[in-house]
Amino acid sequence: MPRPVSLFTGQWADLPLETLCARAKAFGYDALELACWGDHFDVAQALAEADYCEKRWELLADHGLASFAISNHLVGQAVCDAVDERHAGILPERVWGDGDPEGVRRRASEEMIATGHAARRFFDCGPDDVRAVLERTGRTVVVGFTGSSIWGSAYAFPPLPEGAIDEGFADFARRWRPILDSYASQDVYFALEVHPTEIAFDIASTRRALEAVRNHAHFGFNFDPSHFGYQGVDYLAFLREFGARVYNVHVKDVWWSDSPAEAGVFGGHTDFGADGRFWDFRSPGRGRIDFEGIVRLLNHAGYEGPLSVEWEDPMMDREHGAAEAAAFVRRLDFPRSDRAFDSAFTD
Repeated sequence: MPRPVSLFTGQWADLPLETLCARAKAFGYDALELACWGDHFDVAQALAEADYCEKRWELLADHGLASFAISNHLVGQAVCDAVDERHAGILPERVWGDGDPEGVRRRASEEMIATGHAARRFFDCGPDDVRAVLERTGRTVVVGFTGSSIWGSAYAFPPLPEGAIDEGFADFARRWRPILDSYASQDVYFALEVHPTEIAFDIASTRRALEAVRNHAHFGFNFDPSHFGYQGVDYLAFLREFGARVYNVHVKDVWWSDSPAEAGVFGGHTDFGADGRFWDFRSPGRGRIDFEGIVRLLNHAGYEGPLSVEWEDPMMDREHGAAEAAAFVRRLDFPRSDRAFDSAFTD
């Protein structure tokens, strides 16, 4: 069975969900990965209103769509971050509160626990075909960020005190293990999008994050190769090492230069799409990511979940790009063979 082709709604949260459903179906998608912002999926309503989840499913079904994951990146970011006024712009008022950093982190943790309960309720009342896919993959998934108290020290001067990085990973473990334990009690899995600004942003930091939470069984990854390529990180090696813990996949492309640029890997404080950058996100198939290699390694890992387009390209109309991306992913995907190609000689 081909993997469902999904659209992550985070970059479309300016549109009402009903409007986006109609457009996503017209673009060619099977499903939506629902963001917990805009009006796409509200955690508090899902837990407080008896029919909220059923109505979400009815809206999806009316447009011939499904869902296989929900995402709460924005709140997850605040769990470990050094919280400041920027976070007020991305957090629900109930999480931001008075803006006291430790209070924000505590409320963000509570909201992420609530997100696990909401995911359980939402997917438990999903249609049979969705539950069949979730049973095949073995996971109900919440995708998101963790934040990081040490990301600002990725290139540190003055030098950090001895043990500062270790303490950053310990802080992550202290704050996230209770969330992960709650997810385990709900049979829900958290998929960290490995990404700059998070506790894990490459292979080395992913190993340390896993070690910090003692390889918690309900902690895994959302694999988005666009965040590896321009860094010079081997994204295929990531799948070889962590493929069994890939619980969700974002299909997003990135281009990077073969020659020096005015604004290097750190971006030079330029906007995405600015001339002279070393790298920029691209619509799937228009960058440098080896997606065929990725599909082959996902097959090796036994990944049967959705391929979810996270559409970002600063120089392309998003509706054109989203439709093109759906067709690209559908052409790209293929199942693993169930027999050797030369088995006719030995049968």
